[in-house]
Amino acid sequence: MVIASIVIFIVFTALCIYCLLSKPKKTMKSKEVDQIKANQMAEDEEDDFEKIDLKIWKKIIKIIIKDKKLIIQMMIAVILLAVNDLVYPLLNRYALEHYFNEQPDFGTKWLFIGMYAFLAIALGITVWSFIRAASIVEESTTIEIRKQAFDKLQRLSFSYYDTNSSGWIMARMTSDARKLASIISWGIVDLLWGFVLMIGILIVSFIINWRLALLLLALVPVFLLLTLYFRKKILREYRGVRKINSEITAAFNESFMGSNASKTLVLEAKNEKEFDVTIAKMKKRSIQAAIFSSIFWPTILVLGYFGVAVVAVEGGKMVIGDELKLIITTGTLYLFLDYAMRFFDPVMSIARIISDFQQAQASAERVISLIETVPDVIDTPEVIEKYGDVYHPKMENWEELEGEIEFQQVSFKYKGTDKYVLKDFNLKIEKGQVVAFVGETGSGKSTIINLISRFYEPSEGSILIDGKDYKERSVGWLHHHLGYVLQTPHLFSGNILENVRYGRLDATDEEVKQVCQIVNAHEFIEKLPQGYLTDIGEGGNKLSIGQKQLLSFARALLANPKILILDEATSSIDTENEKMIQDAIGVVLKGRTSLMVAHRLSTVVNADKIVVLREGKILEIGTHFELLHKKGYYFNLYKNQFLQEFEQKSINSI
Repeated sequence: MVIASIVIFIVFTALCIYCLLSKPKKTMKSKEVDQIKANQMAEDEEDDFEKIDLKIWKKIIKIIIKDKKLIIQMMIAVILLAVNDLVYPLLNRYALEHYFNEQPDFGTKWLFIGMYAFLAIALGITVWSFIRAASIVEESTTIEIRKQAFDKLQRLSFSYYDTNSSGWIMARMTSDARKLASIISWGIVDLLWGFVLMIGILIVSFIINWRLALLLLALVPVFLLLTLYFRKKILREYRGVRKINSEITAAFNESFMGSNASKTLVLEAKNEKEFDVTIAKMKKRSIQAAIFSSIFWPTILVLGYFGVAVVAVEGGKMVIGDELKLIITTGTLYLFLDYAMRFFDPVMSIARIISDFQQAQASAERVISLIETVPDVIDTPEVIEKYGDVYHPKMENWEELEGEIEFQQVSFKYKGTDKYVLKDFNLKIEKGQVVAFVGETGSGKSTIINLISRFYEPSEGSILIDGKDYKERSVGWLHHHLGYVLQTPHLFSGNILENVRYGRLDATDEEVKQVCQIVNAHEFIEKLPQGYLTDIGEGGNKLSIGQKQLLSFARALLANPKILILDEATSSIDTENEKMIQDAIGVVLKGRTSLMVAHRLSTVVNADKIVVLREGKILEIGTHFELLHKKGYYFNLYKNQFLQEFEQKSINSI
């Protein structure tokens, strides 16, 4: 009887949960309606109430579970805690039946006191054990997820960052990691505690009095369904509130960032009106969420105490009708009332955890998608075997890089697009040449540089380095010989010495200062409060754009690269500093292949070869004077820029 009732309870409860978590089949009409709703909600993935996918959670647990002993310790502590909660009412029942009847027997009082003290101590130890274990599991889980995600981010190709914003990636590393850590540690604790306590109460209840146990059991499905229904509603409403709150935050940010434009265009009234509409939406949604929350708990309490009342009434009738106390005693009635009140806590806990797992499902999928993302640019197993990977390079097998580069029938299109940026592109760059790429925006300049750097790989064709397809050597080998100066310089938090030394970590202070002198950065560095040890702030925000670019240039030179890439590297430098850098380039670029992407044509006049691009194809190629002599596209481009610069200088001189 006991086993059959418990089995029926478990099966029925599982069916209730499954029905709530499963997505119902839809007719064609309802599918069309749902598609419209899906399109409206697609902008905010958090607004979906996800079905729990056990495969995803198995992957998460497999990834993060490192210390099995700690997990076992946590589970044992939780089970002991549930047993402790189960035994306390039994002791109280014993006390009522032996110490508070018409003929009390105090012969076992010291044993009773000892048992009570033992349970109190055991309670303290088990609570400490599971809190300690769960806390360690939570922090270890957070660290492990972030560690694996960060490791993957180091290996992913540029294309991944093209299609995923930095905000999306940061959310995976922070809020998603923390949410998963919390649900895996404390969620498992509550779930296990709830099931053990519920099953324990049912077993003891059926053994003592199956009639009252059935009354208790009958309310569980209703209680569980009601709890899950309300939690689903409440979660959906609060997700809506969070979504609108994000819109409010964005409006605040846009207002701050665009304050000048708002004032000059007299948009204050319009902005306020739009903000009022958004605030009104949030108020309405927040009230709805508050109403559901305020209804939920009273409903649960009423239902719970209704169950207690039913047990009290029926149990009371049994006590009154059983004068000989052969069926039920006052102590037994107390036990059932206590169990009835304790029984609904784990039910609510289980419902809450199931909802939390549903809420965290999207986070789990996003984290798994990041960790399992395969980079677009990877070395073959044969290449890794010979040359190693980024973290374990076999530098003893690396060949010297001379610097000859050749494009052979290269075609390329970005991931997710059908349009080719380059098509059947051919170009040969000799060792030690300075080659400049010029052309209008979208002509393919940066794409060529990114392909040479193997940030991307050709969709068709091949790129040869020193006569050999660069896929036959490792990515680490190529990047080790590259120096790259970006249009927008990026520096790291720390001092100047540390930032320049990132170019070569084993460089001495004197070597750092030497390259700074070459790029004419030494003079402004010495004027800083602490010279080379001056902290430059986050992203180098304490320096000017020109100063940051000079340091970025010094960092690239310190690596002594065989191929040096300057991607609009002088665009942020004033005319005086630009001349100093051009003088430095003439010295340091000797003997190395140099590739320049330039918009200002005055910076490429000394290049050995200028490649003029248009729509991914070579329009003209030659030296500066050869191209001027042709009087073609480059000639007109240079003439227009020269006139613009001349007019600007004339205006500045007035």
